[in-house]
Amino acid sequence: MIAEEVKVPVQGGPLKRALGAASAFIWEWTPMMLLVSYCILSFFFYLLLAPLPHEIIWYVYVGLQTITALSVSTEAMQSIRPSIKARRDRRHAAKDPKYWDKFEHEWPAIDVVLVAYLPNEQDIIMRQVRYALREINYPTNKLTINVVYNTPKPIEPIETELKALEAEHDHVRVIKVPNSTSKAENINHFLTLESKGEIITLYDTDHYPDTDALRWVAKRFMEGGVDIIQGRCCIYNYDQTWVTRLIAAEFDLIYGVMHSGRAEMQGYGFFGGSNGHWNASLLKTLGMQKHMLTEDIDSSMRAIISGARIEYDLRVVSYEQAPETVAAFNKQRLRWAQGWTQVAIRHFIPAFKRGAYSDDNGWRSRIGLLQLLMYREVYFYINSQLTFLLLSAILTTLPKYGIKKFFRDFGGYSLAMWALGINLVCLFIVMCIATRNRSRFTRPLGMVAFAFMTPFYYTGVSLMAIFCHFREFTKFSKWNPTARSSK
Repeated sequence: MIAEEVKVPVQGGPLKRALGAASAFIWEWTPMMLLVSYCILSFFFYLLLAPLPHEIIWYVYVGLQTITALSVSTEAMQSIRPSIKARRDRRHAAKDPKYWDKFEHEWPAIDVVLVAYLPNEQDIIMRQVRYALREINYPTNKLTINVVYNTPKPIEPIETELKALEAEHDHVRVIKVPNSTSKAENINHFLTLESKGEIITLYDTDHYPDTDALRWVAKRFMEGGVDIIQGRCCIYNYDQTWVTRLIAAEFDLIYGVMHSGRAEMQGYGFFGGSNGHWNASLLKTLGMQKHMLTEDIDSSMRAIISGARIEYDLRVVSYEQAPETVAAFNKQRLRWAQGWTQVAIRHFIPAFKRGAYSDDNGWRSRIGLLQLLMYREVYFYINSQLTFLLLSAILTTLPKYGIKKFFRDFGGYSLAMWALGINLVCLFIVMCIATRNRSRFTRPLGMVAFAFMTPFYYTGVSLMAIFCHFREFTKFSKWNPTARSSK
């Protein structure tokens, strides 16, 4: 009996491992097969569709796309006023050497938390901590720089060097989180420790905060009426690769224009994961949910639902590193896309019912949350279906009627030229505002190139998001840290 019991695992072990590997392979590739099926079915559906329903569907998609473009350009225009104010305030502070003197005895205590996964960031962590020590302009008796990291194995000499920094500086604390496998667990562990900070500032380790960023944060908190401040994130490795140039332009559009415009128009901001500044008691109450792929957006929605006031502040700037390769970019954006889907499923109904406290729980913020959480997920299908419809028209109308008639009628539907014109005007307005508000590293030509690429880029983003919908449907979840470079 004992001999037989010993033999069964030996005989069955390789078979079980093979079956397990096959099952894992099928499970991992099922979302991709579903995406391929979605693309093929969509394309051939429009090839086989009768002319009348084809035209009706075309007008529906073009109408929704035009409404989206008008909404985006309206939000972009709403960002003009806060952008002008932010530039004016920063110029005033730079010109007046005594600008900050009046706050000298009032500064609140701030805990800066640099969150790191050490195997991924061992080449940059010492550089980033030394930068924070050297460049952050804030009284050291009111500032604590907390390096909160996890690592599956000891990494030397980095860990010893971090401890040496802690010994050299009274306001540096190095915290190694045991048994942690995520950023959320690192933050939650820090929140259990004793700290003096009234404000907790969260940075990913690749971030370079602007010299006066924490002073702007403290000044705004001292004015009252705010619980969370999200600052502007810019890309500093713009010239590294064409991927980094693309992402830098996108970040200038999102963080330089859209976030501030949305906050102005809809009455709320949200925390985006880094360069976020929290009322310490609120963050300790809410914590982070480690099972969420985008624990930052999840915490934002839970904060809004709880009645917290979140603002977006263009004066609070930090610079971060963009992924340098397509593979690293895809891993990052797949995690973000699936995380947004998780948040939309989990929080849309309570957030829509509640609205944002800073909007007096009114319909302005509720419509904004509807757009942010629900319409955003639906739009990926609108955009991708419009692409397949156009592609099918190009392959059928163009060969049959020739290029002259195709462009005169734009696929046979004359009103499409008006819609195309409106969309192009909206894109021009948005990119003009984004170019005016670009960061110090991004170049105007890069913004122009991004503008020309947006139809193709956001079609790819839409397909990536739909792929993540299929991932969420199959319950596939894999957390991939963003690759960092020491260049």
